[in-house]
Amino acid sequence: NMKGKDGTLQTKKISKLFPKIAKAKYPAISEDEESVSIPLQVLCLAIFDSILLHMLLEVSGNDWIEIKKQLCTQLNKNKTPRTCEILNSQYSNSDIIALQECGAVFFDQLQKYEQMSEKFSFHAPANLDRSRDQNSVLLLSKKFDSSSVVEITDDVLSELGKREKKAPIVAGDLFVIVASETEEEGARKFLIASFHGDTNGLATIPVVEAINTVYQDKYSSTHSLIFCLDANTYEKPTSSQQGVVEFAENYVSLGLSSCFGDKPNPSNYTTFNARTYLQAQLNKACKSSEKTKGDINPKDFILFDKKTMSAGKWIKDNTGNKEYKENIVFPTLTFPSDHGVLSAVLNHQ
Repeated sequence: NMKGKDGTLQTKKISKLFPKIAKAKYPAISEDEESVSIPLQVLCLAIFDSILLHMLLEVSGNDWIEIKKQLCTQLNKNKTPRTCEILNSQYSNSDIIALQECGAVFFDQLQKYEQMSEKFSFHAPANLDRSRDQNSVLLLSKKFDSSSVVEITDDVLSELGKREKKAPIVAGDLFVIVASETEEEGARKFLIASFHGDTNGLATIPVVEAINTVYQDKYSSTHSLIFCLDANTYEKPTSSQQGVVEFAENYVSLGLSSCFGDKPNPSNYTTFNARTYLQAQLNKACKSSEKTKGDINPKDFILFDKKTMSAGKWIKDNTGNKEYKENIVFPTLTFPSDHGVLSAVLNHQ
């Protein structure tokens, strides 16, 4: 028995909990591999778990079990409460909160956490995928008129399809709305987007270009653009990854800027994720002595139209206390995300 994505108690076979690995999301796999991806996952995980169990029992007897319990408690069981606590205690004075890779259950629990629903209106894509923890969502403060919010994600996806039909983007990755402030706050209008890019960042530039096209064609004369994204850009990209320098050159060519300016420092990291070999993605694993070979990259950005806005102070946070400690691996036992929180003040021109 387990709780379903809608919170109800359900009885499911373990095999039914595995999602299909979609070729649309991971173009490197074949259609045949996609069709057998569920039984293949079961087989591979069974083999992998057997190897891990044998290895750990040989190395440390039963001592590893208590370490695993502590990690599971902090990084799994307490992940949602701790994330809610950080957002409520440190960022509840924000006008806009953009979140990526959110599960439907987390989104529901965040709305119920303390006074969050009194401080914000909560907005999610119409095609919210309740089976995956991969949804981009938006929270708007009470400065905004919640009744003015209209989702325009489909308009952007339609534009994206014209220029990049095979862009690795799936339901929930992108969420785009238009919204207005209340009359008391000035009734200014905004186009606001939240986006989670694919692992290699290959969809990032096409999505930025599609959003900018929709914005320029329909909204730029009346709205200001704010685009919050996990761009998945890289300081030193391989031939199959999106480099941060090229990404910045692209958004500047579109008339946009970022909270880091037109030329962001490629070494201004927002991730430091070094994985051990005790997890399934061995291609991302590294030795403790080689942790700098992990995923240490400048991946997160807040973009805006520099004709209407300018950037003020920005803050990175990988502690949950509006502080960023360089050269530490995260998630940690007190900070549950593998991306730092990025916040910024944007000023109207």
